[in-house]
Amino acid sequence: MATTEHPPPGRLRAWMLEGLSDMGKGRQAVPRPAVPEPVHKGQRWWRVMCLTGVDYFSTLGYQPGIAALAAGLLSPVATIVLVVVTLAGALPVYRRVAEESPHGEGSIAMLERLLTFWKGKLFVLTLLGFAATDFLITITLSAADASTHLVENPHLADALHDRQVLITLVLIALLGAVFLKGFLEAIGVAVALVGLYLALNVVVVATGLWHVVTEGHVISDWSTALTAEHGNVFAMVGVALLVFPKLALGLSGFETGVAVMPHVEGDPGDTEADPKGRIRGTKKLLTTAALIMSVFLIATSFITTLLIPEKEFESGGEANGRALAYLAHEYLGNAFGTVYDASTIAILWFAGASAMAGLLNLMPRYLPRYGMAPHWARAVRPMVIVFTLVGFLVTWIFDADVDAQGGAYATGVLVLISSAAIAVTIAARKAGQRHWTIGFAVISAVFLYVTVANVIERPDGVKIGACFIAGIILVSLLSRLARAFELRVTSVTMDGMAQRFVRDIASRRIRFIANEPDNRDITEYREKIEQIRADNDVPAQEDFVFVEVTVLDPSEFEAGLTVRGEVLHGRYRVLTLESSSVPNALAALVLHVRDTTGCIPHIYFEWTEGTPFTNFLRFFLFGQGEVAPVTREVLREAEPDRARRPRVHVG
Repeated sequence: MATTEHPPPGRLRAWMLEGLSDMGKGRQAVPRPAVPEPVHKGQRWWRVMCLTGVDYFSTLGYQPGIAALAAGLLSPVATIVLVVVTLAGALPVYRRVAEESPHGEGSIAMLERLLTFWKGKLFVLTLLGFAATDFLITITLSAADASTHLVENPHLADALHDRQVLITLVLIALLGAVFLKGFLEAIGVAVALVGLYLALNVVVVATGLWHVVTEGHVISDWSTALTAEHGNVFAMVGVALLVFPKLALGLSGFETGVAVMPHVEGDPGDTEADPKGRIRGTKKLLTTAALIMSVFLIATSFITTLLIPEKEFESGGEANGRALAYLAHEYLGNAFGTVYDASTIAILWFAGASAMAGLLNLMPRYLPRYGMAPHWARAVRPMVIVFTLVGFLVTWIFDADVDAQGGAYATGVLVLISSAAIAVTIAARKAGQRHWTIGFAVISAVFLYVTVANVIERPDGVKIGACFIAGIILVSLLSRLARAFELRVTSVTMDGMAQRFVRDIASRRIRFIANEPDNRDITEYREKIEQIRADNDVPAQEDFVFVEVTVLDPSEFEAGLTVRGEVLHGRYRVLTLESSSVPNALAALVLHVRDTTGCIPHIYFEWTEGTPFTNFLRFFLFGQGEVAPVTREVLREAEPDRARRPRVHVG
């Protein structure tokens, strides 16, 4: 019987799944070169900084207004607290993350390495939920703020009145369309946008400071009102510490800064295993971005608080979500203000592109590898459609309101930074760096406090994060169940002894005995062969090779398989395998032997005691259970042609 051929995919399906990386189905992995692999040339660190800067710097579009709403007259003081936490807390943490994950994996990968088994997978899924909250709210909030700048522009206000939700949806749809087509030259576009945006902000800040200085009463009026409201300096600092969690949006951008590491140019001698130049360049990127942002945060919070009436920051006010644009129109005219609006809209939209790229980099890295997403989740275009639709839903739920989404955004940012701080604390402790361990532990405590305070103050953020987490875990478990019988061994490698065993029995009928190793004494193997011969009427002259699988981490989904051969008690040939699943390892082995010898192998089992449901749970969670029928099912899915399918015998 000829092998059943799958019909060629349609043009739409082929376009949607273009670039899909199929790791399973027994395909051999491409061997890595024996010599160190050089790092690709990459881009100068300051150019890559602009790629993360579109996310980080674009928060100037809404951060001053959010700070004024949260802290009122105390906004500049609270912003100084934010800057201190940024430079003394987040920056050292992410400089260390860059050292520990130089390929852009970030803090989630660090924690994944520290935690194993199912608890590690569930913890990573939880962090992915908050990461999805961070990136998706970045897309929706940035689009909403871009539409705010568009709607509030004096030239367009009448024509676009009450169209903010529609405009936001159009911007998100446009973002999805660009990624469906393919996003090229992102760094070059980012450099131009960031350069123009920062230059315009310098003009606005300089103009604002000029008006503050020349209109002397502004400072005195602010100082008098501040003293009357809060009393002494210590009371001001105390209140600033309390309201600081509401300003946490100003910490965004660090996780993106690490994610773009692979684009940073390294030294000529760098290798993928030791990219010292890339790490050094990324540290410059993170430090420079943090310093630039710190200067702008302090300056913008100062001028917006002193020059804009408090009522304008509130919902419906002209400065709500666009404080700097308000000053640009007020002091530099509508022509300059329109240019500023256009620049802000462009960088906010591009910040959504940066977040979309982060999602497309993050989710396919984990979920398909855990078996917790369909194969198509490795392809870019289906994921773009999923994220775009979720962006539509979030925009509709929040009515494209920037302030309403601030809590969810801050929660996602703070959870990721807190997890990064904890990860580097553990890494420093394992490295025996006592002083760094203490320092990072203090930073972790600060960020945990800020995260908890933000959750208590604005629980909507953790509610949204919980929805993402619940959705990811539910879909992941359903996907893992649906793919339970999928062949997920990426490669099979046999040592010299194992190859010799296969060659010896290939001249006759290839017979394997699946054996669960107990004492591994001579009695165990002798009685096993006698039982198999009696149950299956195998002639005495037929030979057997034992196969024994040791389960390492059953929570792993895809992995390579290494097969080692050994002779026990001078007469019994045994192939030993280490895998996350006994049935998958056995199925992969017999398929590999079939493909290398051209013969159809036979494999023999004994029934396992226990109920079918209990055994399925054992297989799903621990990689064992009722091995014989599961092995046959894996083989049936992997090889649809019955004539070419290895034979499974159960006694």
